[in-house]
Amino acid sequence: MNKRLAILAGCVWLAACSHMSLRSPAATATLAPTKGNQAAGTVNFVQRGSTVYVDARITGLSPGPHGFHVHEKGDCRAPDGSSAGGHFNPAGTPHAGPDSAQRHAGDLGNLVADANGVAVYRVQVSGISLGTAADSIIGRAVIVHATADDLRTQPSGNSGARVACGLISKSADQWF
Repeated sequence: MNKRLAILAGCVWLAACSHMSLRSPAATATLAPTKGNQAAGTVNFVQRGSTVYVDARITGLSPGPHGFHVHEKGDCRAPDGSSAGGHFNPAGTPHAGPDSAQRHAGDLGNLVADANGVAVYRVQVSGISLGTAADSIIGRAVIVHATADDLRTQPSGNSGARVACGLISKSADQWF
């Protein structure tokens, strides 16, 4: 009986260890303010299967909603963030919210800053990856806008000026 229990315990341990060795691709963007703004923060991305989990913490915002997008170019050199280009949209779909079946891959919706100008935002999206395929966001930019994204106006949701920009870079893989 003890031998069977020991074998069973060993099998459980091996299964747990093999599961723990799975890693998920991860990326990070450190946001810096555009000229005349104070917004800054960090956005972390972790991919599990076809879903990318986005976790953002941004400070220095005006209270209320702010458009939040992945843009096509990983270039934040322009003082106003315009060098990041338009929304990342490899499929050529219309602009919409993150829950829409047809949307720009980079449409992440709105994050909402509290009375202290701090926004904490978490969303799960499909249509992007952290790999090397055409839908990869590695090497692209994350932009926070001055006002809310209306989730329908083409091509960008009428979300105003770009108040923060950050390059998305591959980071150490995360435990699954």
